[in-house]
Amino acid sequence: MKTATRRALIGPVLLLVAALLAVAAAMAPGARAAGGGLDDAAAALKKGPVYVDPRAANQFSSAQADALAKKIKDADKPVFVAVLPRTADYPPSTLLRDLRTKVGISGVYAVELGDGFNAGADPRVMSHSSVQNLVGSVKRSHYPTVSARLNSFVDTANQSANGQAPGSWGGSAGSGFDTGTAIGLGVLVVVGGGGAYAIARRNRKRRAEEERAALEELRVVVDEDITAFGEELDRLDFHPGEPGADDAMRTDYSRALDSYENAKSSMAAAQHPGEVQAVTQALEDGRFSLATLAARREGKPLPERRLPCFFDPRHGPSVTDVTWAPAGGAQRTVPVCAADKSRLDDGLEPLARTVRTASGDRPYWDAGPAYAPWAGGYFGGGLLPGLLVGTLLGNMMMSSAAYGADFGGMGADGGDFSGSDFNPDDFGGGFGDGGGFGDGGGFGGDGGGF
Repeated sequence: MKTATRRALIGPVLLLVAALLAVAAAMAPGARAAGGGLDDAAAALKKGPVYVDPRAANQFSSAQADALAKKIKDADKPVFVAVLPRTADYPPSTLLRDLRTKVGISGVYAVELGDGFNAGADPRVMSHSSVQNLVGSVKRSHYPTVSARLNSFVDTANQSANGQAPGSWGGSAGSGFDTGTAIGLGVLVVVGGGGAYAIARRNRKRRAEEERAALEELRVVVDEDITAFGEELDRLDFHPGEPGADDAMRTDYSRALDSYENAKSSMAAAQHPGEVQAVTQALEDGRFSLATLAARREGKPLPERRLPCFFDPRHGPSVTDVTWAPAGGAQRTVPVCAADKSRLDDGLEPLARTVRTASGDRPYWDAGPAYAPWAGGYFGGGLLPGLLVGTLLGNMMMSSAAYGADFGGMGADGGDFSGSDFNPDDFGGGFGDGGGFGDGGGFGGDGGGF
């Protein structure tokens, strides 16, 4: 390498090394700010998983904080822990959501406030019920020390949380980010930046190819659903000018036609699997309009707005709920149509919606993540993971974005920066009597989400 070239590289490398060393100095496993307050707590939690306000040092020592931080970082989970004094700096009724907002990273947030404890989580990282159960079990255990309580919480959260630790934490606590590592990284940034870009580009291309293939799988199923709905419209044989037709009937029929056209146009325009959710939502709306129209024509009571039949949404709105378990899975309550209810009562298998897979025709709930947006449009998003827990599709939905489907309240994966884009209800609850945080308004219960 020529001298001029070496000199040209030395300057940028030294600057990068200096910056990386500064970052390394800030990345202590457990962090303590000089002052305290929400801004200091949030800044520290962006750099490491544990923050102890200096005014709470008598509750949780530096050694305990470092050990807990190492445990979290070694597990590579987005679990955040703050130990704070009971002061005006930390309003108990909004503490969890304000801390989550300022940190801006999806994860599980546990806070020890004075002698109170609570936690919250982004639903994609840990479900609301999981957080409630975990916080409740910790409180009811009446651990004698803050360390015992926090370690118990973290041990379970590390096993249950989805996602990975944020990149801003700088890797596992025991990895040893020293000067040599910083210099090596500086050189890699200069020399290997092009390679990293190529890898990222290749990964994006592979993901796009997977989504295109998933969309084509879905297109077959959705086109069948659209055709089936069109046949239902024909069988109804309603004419707006027929004898006995009134404005309410004509409105129902118009809504059903609009749903049909919306479903067709949305599917034709779909570019990603997640966009299929709008198609099946339109079909579900249309089927309810047809059911309402049929009841008006026959002089029967109008149907209750219910979810479609779980086993096959083409069966139309459900009429009741039954207890059912998938093969090898736990029982759960699902909505069913009258025909499937009769079959189950007779000890027969329901008429399940099957789709084609590489291993043959399978019920949609055992067919893979491509069918998550298809099912999400029919079943209202947020209810779907509970209906499908313990099935192949349910497991994939709880651990991934399932091809962009929106299941209600789920945000970025654990460890991703999402800023203030989260549902504040998932970080509600307070810190009241009996181990909570609040003054009768906020952290009262056995925990909750953000």
